Amino acid sequence: MGSAADPDNTYDYIVCGGGTAGCVVAGRLAENKDVRVLVLEAGQHNRDLENVHMAGGWSNNFDSETDWNLVTKPMAGVDSRQVKLSRGRFLGGSSGVNGTLCIRGSKQDYDDWGLEGWSGDEFFEAMKKAETFHPKPWFKEEKAAHGYSGPLHTEPHDLAPIADCLMDSFIDQGLPLHHDMFSTGDIVNGCGHVPRTVYKGIRSTAADFITKEYDRSNITIQTNHTVDRVLLENTPEGLRATGAVTRTADGTSKTFYASREVIISGGAYCSPAILMRSGIGARDELAQFDIDCKVDLPGVGKNLMDHLIVFMFYETEHPGLTNCHKVYHDDNLAKTYQEWKDHKTGFLSTFPFGSFAFARIDDRLKDEPLWRDAPRETGRDPMGLTPKQPSIEFFTTECYGGPKQYNQFPVNHQHAFSMIAELFAPKSRGTVTLESKDPTVNPVIDCNYLADPLDLLVLTEACRFGNEIVTQGAGTRNIVKGSWPPELKHHTYKTREEWIPYVKEHATTCYHASGTCAMGKADDPNAVLDNKLRIRGVAGLRVADCSVMPTLHGGHTQMPAYGIGERCADFIKETW
Repeated sequence: MGSAADPDNTYDYIVCGGGTAGCVVAGRLAENKDVRVLVLEAGQHNRDLENVHMAGGWSNNFDSETDWNLVTKPMAGVDSRQVKLSRGRFLGGSSGVNGTLCIRGSKQDYDDWGLEGWSGDEFFEAMKKAETFHPKPWFKEEKAAHGYSGPLHTEPHDLAPIADCLMDSFIDQGLPLHHDMFSTGDIVNGCGHVPRTVYKGIRSTAADFITKEYDRSNITIQTNHTVDRVLLENTPEGLRATGAVTRTADGTSKTFYASREVIISGGAYCSPAILMRSGIGARDELAQFDIDCKVDLPGVGKNLMDHLIVFMFYETEHPGLTNCHKVYHDDNLAKTYQEWKDHKTGFLSTFPFGSFAFARIDDRLKDEPLWRDAPRETGRDPMGLTPKQPSIEFFTTECYGGPKQYNQFPVNHQHAFSMIAELFAPKSRGTVTLESKDPTVNPVIDCNYLADPLDLLVLTEACRFGNEIVTQGAGTRNIVKGSWPPELKHHTYKTREEWIPYVKEHATTCYHASGTCAMGKADDPNAVLDNKLRIRGVAGLRVADCSVMPTLHGGHTQMPAYGIGERCADFIKETW
């Protein structure tokens, strides 16, 4: 094996990608002082990235060298639009740019995978292990649902007045309050508070597993190293992963060797691309790029899932409810920034999401012919969900804003906020394929949004319901002036048909990409991994990130990414 010739570049484990799950895997493996772990990260170290540590600066990391700058193909289901898929390209990955939300999903989501070691109870324990939860006096936490000794620091978010108003409207419209429902995995219809990965005004990220007090001498972090491919060698026992080849910023190629295992943690877009460049994927697709197929695995890059969201903005004339004045009015942004610099408090110390809710909407759709006549399994709705799983999520913002296309800022002392509808259990599936075998060229991504008519049905109904909550709910009906910007009129929409053009024009990603290197049982021809995250047909090679999810849970992907990292480290420790 090549490692014998280059002891300086040989490690026990190589983690390809220093994002959310990758940092967890590396940090947990390095708890054994006798092993050497290498983390290969395409971007820079996060220590000096102020807009990572300051949660309110999140969008300043996009459209630059700290973003992978991924963009979809035009997609028919969303009016042939292309959608920007920003991902963190620095140590800590998207845990440094996400919405800081800890929404674990339902335990049934993971039970549905039907894979040993991944039941809802087991996976909730894995997510808990990553966490140190810090309570607040007003928050009624479920103590047993949280961890108290992990590197990831979490705490509840103090709501702006508009979020309290929206919470009152959720309750009034049939979604009762359960403070910590997003941590327990057993409430499908209700509203509550979401713990955040922020503590003392600083964002907590996966990089904290291998830096700060977890900086260990047996971890080597190589930043600015884009993983090209995995080294595969034929041994008497079969094909084995023995290292990784990287490309540095100046175009230099460098090889590192692993005596035990290589772990790919590139995320749902980059992990399948690394596998394909390594010769692992659908044979006919690899042949187009003259890549020698080492393992014919047709599931690599297939089964791409994401949660679609639709923002609905509203204007209120009541000052002091939203936080718009802290960022958009006069020179207040400068004052807000100085407050964070001096005290780590204020608007920029948190992410401006407010209150949240889950809902089942079968009753609202029961008379829709498409829903009524759709095939379904016994005990499940047409989306494949049991009564233990929510159909949709609502979340709200405490000011105007979202991804960069939302740039109609309320500057003239106006005030705006949003209701966001999110589709769970999407039926549509997309793909990730190579554009080139050059590792510096991004893959081709087709999320295939809203290709299935059931997805459009549920998402339009979610928007209709969310709009009713804002315009009819007790906490908000008397404070809404209208839609924002004023030329939009969605606050007047009554029918689902009215929502269809709006949804197609405005639906965008919730950044919950998953499924492209899915786990599965031995008889599943599209499974890429077994239940221990091992690549089929290759020894010493695993994947650990949200690409491993066979189906997408009803929640947000941050906590599952931490849980997947924890499970992977457990499996590796068992092996060795």
